Amino acid sequence: MSAAMVCMMSKNDTFSPLADRCRPRSIEEFVGQEHLLSEHRVLRTIIDKGTAFSIILWGDPGSGKTTLARLVGSYCNMDSYFLSAVSAGVADVRKVIEKGRENRKKGQQTLLFLDEIHRFNKAQQDSVLGSVESGDIILIGATTENPSFSVISPLLSRTRVLRLSRLSEANLLNILDNALGSDELLKKGNARFSDDAVREKLAAISNGDARRMLNTLESAFSLSADGLITGEHLEEAVRNSMLYYDRAGDRHYDTISAFIKSLRGSDPDAAVYYLARMILSGEDPVFIARRMVIFASEDIGNAAPTALTLAVSAMTAARNIGLPEAEIVLSQCAVYLASAPKSNASYRAIRNAKEAARESNYEIPLHLRNAPTGLMKRLGYAKDYQYPHEFEGHFVDEQYLPDEIRDRVFYKPSAEGSEKAIGERLKALWPDRKRGR
Repeated sequence: MSAAMVCMMSKNDTFSPLADRCRPRSIEEFVGQEHLLSEHRVLRTIIDKGTAFSIILWGDPGSGKTTLARLVGSYCNMDSYFLSAVSAGVADVRKVIEKGRENRKKGQQTLLFLDEIHRFNKAQQDSVLGSVESGDIILIGATTENPSFSVISPLLSRTRVLRLSRLSEANLLNILDNALGSDELLKKGNARFSDDAVREKLAAISNGDARRMLNTLESAFSLSADGLITGEHLEEAVRNSMLYYDRAGDRHYDTISAFIKSLRGSDPDAAVYYLARMILSGEDPVFIARRMVIFASEDIGNAAPTALTLAVSAMTAARNIGLPEAEIVLSQCAVYLASAPKSNASYRAIRNAKEAARESNYEIPLHLRNAPTGLMKRLGYAKDYQYPHEFEGHFVDEQYLPDEIRDRVFYKPSAEGSEKAIGERLKALWPDRKRGR
């Protein structure tokens, strides 16, 4: 749910969660999503005209998807059915579709709200296509995942995707104050905050999720003997709550992306922040460590060769120790990787070499080939090969690349960290090769 200006209760509502009791019953009670609900905007137009079309509501938990669907159904006077893709199946959908056909003959629209539509597989999503196209049902799908990846293209082409914004702290404080002022159970228990700092902290830690905020408020209120909610009550209420983070969805990929980019950007503070978010959200520590191993070679490489050793050790420790202790190891590794000098020269080298290898299967020079048989020796295999350790400096000016690409340069060392010395050595050994980036 998104917000409520008035909390309405029936005689059974005392057993409902606060977030449900405070669900808006009218458009005037709804807080947030002004870009959809302001005059002449899409949802406001649907509500004002009383005629709906199929849409996909894409937004974070607690941003108002279910509430908006209920309001659309109410204002458009539709026969509304609310299903969750977690528990419903095609058989449940078909029952609503059949009812939709009957209602359509009577001139009434039928709303099928499908929560977490991204959890339906392709075949299940296919089951609503024909009915959406014919108008037997108006589909409102709700998802926290990017519809481009989680909703099939034919269904996307028959619906309009509306992106819901995360609720601001001002929105949340508005919701919070109205819940305290209108919910009968909170008023009866004299629910109040010990100071504004506690009130503002609740809004801040809710991360734009009104449902989470109201659930936390309800838990903190239940911990209070006289309705006075203190910082200690709030901390206890959120102690075991998890951050929203779908390990198969956008948050998973967005957070690990932000983590890697922070490492690459040499910002250890941002890196450990995103690391903390992943840990608190239950991410697999070995997954995090494995990504740091890749990063150590791809983005640091020979600028700080010990980075790879540290990252591999961190991965081994994460696998063998596990959380919570492994978080210390992960933090040490992340801070080092973020602070280390950076070079992607090794990554670029293999990429460039692969491009050359794809061009043609160039002949390997004969002097570089082994000659385990007499025939091979007679053919010139290994002939005139010069063994570097027999020369001063353990180096001899020899040709190793095939003739066609003998002057190609794939590895171009940076001037960062240890790689600067590597670059200087290679320049001295191979003065004719241009290794500039």
